[in-house]
Amino acid sequence: MEKKSFTCDYNEGAHPLILQRLLETNMIQEPGYGEDSFTASAKEKIRQAAGCPEAEVFFLVGGTQTNATVIDAMLRSNEGVIAASTGHIAVHEAGAVEFCGHKVITIPQQEGKISPEGLASYLKAFYADPTWPHMVAPGMVYTSWPTEYGTLYSRDELLRIRGICKDYGIKLFIDGARLGYGLMSDAADLDLPAMARLCDAFYIGGTKVGALCGEAVIFPDGNAPRNFFSTIKQHGALLAKGRLTGIQFDTLFTDGLYFKIARNAIERAMEMKALFERKGIPLFKDSPTNQQFPILTDEQMAAIEGKVLYETWEKLTDGRTVTRFATSWATTREDIALLETIL
Repeated sequence: MEKKSFTCDYNEGAHPLILQRLLETNMIQEPGYGEDSFTASAKEKIRQAAGCPEAEVFFLVGGTQTNATVIDAMLRSNEGVIAASTGHIAVHEAGAVEFCGHKVITIPQQEGKISPEGLASYLKAFYADPTWPHMVAPGMVYTSWPTEYGTLYSRDELLRIRGICKDYGIKLFIDGARLGYGLMSDAADLDLPAMARLCDAFYIGGTKVGALCGEAVIFPDGNAPRNFFSTIKQHGALLAKGRLTGIQFDTLFTDGLYFKIARNAIERAMEMKALFERKGIPLFKDSPTNQQFPILTDEQMAAIEGKVLYETWEKLTDGRTVTRFATSWATTREDIALLETIL
């Protein structure tokens, strides 16, 4: 039987139109480091799609480099970044932010999210402590959209978090590694222009949404930190052949391709969710995006071993295991049908 992987949303290479465009432009000579015409076109298309004509757009090579670079550039040396205890920068980036000299300050999460109330409570308590000047000061709030559990902050939640950040003079940064999958979810109550108005910086993930590699960082108000280009280079996040990311994002943002392929992942994920429900397999979270978290028994895991690939997420006290099955831009109806024969 064919073995199918649902371990993550970047198992495949890149969308065929990207590969085609890379081949078509391969012998065209262009300047390096993002000074090429393809990158300029991609930046303009992203500005238009985000409804922020003054935005500064930068292309970096991957998600971990993007998070570490943006956070390092936007924080002072004595500042840290607040994140949910399950936040990607706190759990799955090998301490990249701390390696840059900034503490990740974790606070409790609900459904993978920090709550406005929890954030306000933490900040109030921090500054109520008369010894706070001896501590790492919170200088930024990090959120991911979707979260590591596939959940979404609502417009109201982000508005309230944004307001708290303004009250305390700190920045709000949104990790959009899976942004397309959030925007195309039926549960989303905001679009790309709304996202751009709700934060100081965010990025549009390409690696997980159809590109070979690359993320597009947007500073919506032209508010990039001083010498941000140099900071990107210091962090090893800059491609000399910047055309590679430029061409990919120019293709993704032509004729709405980014959104179309992201929608495919959502449709397949909802088919997958319905499949788990038909099989009587409970879900750990009610995820409206491309990551689904079925709870499997040891017997169920043994029965599908070697037939399908997935990730184990956490062990429950009753011995069952929370697993993660992810769809992607490339997942097909046939893939879901195959999974049904396996479960």
